[in-house]
Amino acid sequence: MKIRIVALGKTRKGEIRALVDDYVGRIGHYCEIEVTESREANSTTLRKLKLEPSGVTVLLDAAGKQFTSQQFAGWLGDLRDRGTRELVFLCGDAGGFPKEMRDAAKYKLSLSTLTMPHEFARVVLAEQIYRAFAILAGHPYPK
Repeated sequence: MKIRIVALGKTRKGEIRALVDDYVGRIGHYCEIEVTESREANSTTLRKLKLEPSGVTVLLDAAGKQFTSQQFAGWLGDLRDRGTRELVFLCGDAGGFPKEMRDAAKYKLSLSTLTMPHEFARVVLAEQIYRAFAILAGHPYPK
């Protein structure tokens, strides 16, 4: 399975980029992962993403489904075990998402009911993906 994190807007703070890069490196031990940042949030951006029809697209949304870390790991493991080739997480910027991107998503996921900066949401997402793989592998990290 390949995971793609598509983020609208650039990560400006070096400290935040370093955290995302650290978790992305850790996730790379479990699956292929790619992070893409796009300045534009429009239908052209969506076409450039070249989303696989057989893939699963997840939009980060405060009104989306909430999981515990264990539930998220189970969901991710189920997608992996069912042969999902590509899992794409769409992370918005401060302005949210255009309608085309909202419509492209099969799932909506909430990281928290708390409001957080979009750059920080990227760190939380990357950490939870890593935590999910660690849980699935029986690694002591999530303890």
